[in-house]
Amino acid sequence: MGIIAKGAKCKRYGCDKDGIRSLTTSKVEGTGLSISGSSKKTVLCRNIIRNGKKQQKKIEMFERARYDRF
Repeated sequence: MGIIAKGAKCKRYGCDKDGIRSLTTSKVEGTGLSISGSSKKTVLCRNIIRNGKKQQKKIEMFERARYDRF
């Protein structure tokens, strides 16, 4: 059984929802999220992952625009 199947909660400060995905802590800290605890894996809930994907898309869009020729 994995961490998620055992019913792990989201590790972000102020969030107590059920986790749906576990990521390495170094990747999560690189995005700027504040997490509680210091283990190898960090469990995140659906809302946090969804918002993270939206932010990543915006960042990628601006990065691509920097290199496009007009």
